Amino acid sequence: METKIKAHFMAPELLSPTNTIAVCLIGAGGTGSQVLTALARMSHSLQALGHAGFQVSLWDDDVITEANRGRQLFAECEVGLTKASALITRSNRFFGTSWKAIEKPFNTATVKDRAVLYISCVDTAAARFEIAEVLSSISGQRHYSDFPRYWMDFGNGKDTGQVILSTIGSIEQPASKRYETVESLPFVTEEFAELLMQGDANDLPSCSLAESLERQDLFINGVLAQMGCSLLWQLFRNGMIIQRGIFLNLVNYVSQPLKL
Repeated sequence: METKIKAHFMAPELLSPTNTIAVCLIGAGGTGSQVLTALARMSHSLQALGHAGFQVSLWDDDVITEANRGRQLFAECEVGLTKASALITRSNRFFGTSWKAIEKPFNTATVKDRAVLYISCVDTAAARFEIAEVLSSISGQRHYSDFPRYWMDFGNGKDTGQVILSTIGSIEQPASKRYETVESLPFVTEEFAELLMQGDANDLPSCSLAESLERQDLFINGVLAQMGCSLLWQLFRNGMIIQRGIFLNLVNYVSQPLKL
């Protein structure tokens, strides 16, 4: 008997939504700043294909310093501004969007509104577990158009990283003769808790770009952002995926998909 390929079909209400899809992007640093640009390009492209696109809120209370310039996408004139505000202002001007900057940490005390898609680009395991706590608390709460569906987490060390896509609760799957459908994708904090704890980065601020580059290589964030957003694009463009993540090693130029 032929073994079926495992596949996950996107929540059906996201294929042709009437309103824009609420996206919550958590973290506006090396990876988050580049994911934001990718989301803007993706939203613009989806709208050209007749889709409603995204409405993004960017969460980060950090302030831009000189050490952020170079590895992160910030200009000299933006030093002293909050990362979220600088990036959202720039993106809105370029793409004509009305996305929002939330200059607060993302936690149970600050989160009021819901989103369909959550994307985390944070530095520590502690931050990921706090995000998981927030998402677990809202997983059973249905608010129609902003019913939480997916969590995509980006994480990296100096020259390695991973992107993991999870579902928030289960998503009913259609009957398929070709695929073995998968309705639930576990949280990264459940499936890779030990990996997260081992790879927890030092979250102390860098005093210079040189010091920052000792912790994270110049291009690891950009490559990881592009690969992760490519997976997200496949989900929205094709309505299904057969991989739910990527492991990347930039030293050896090796990437390994995480199959369902």
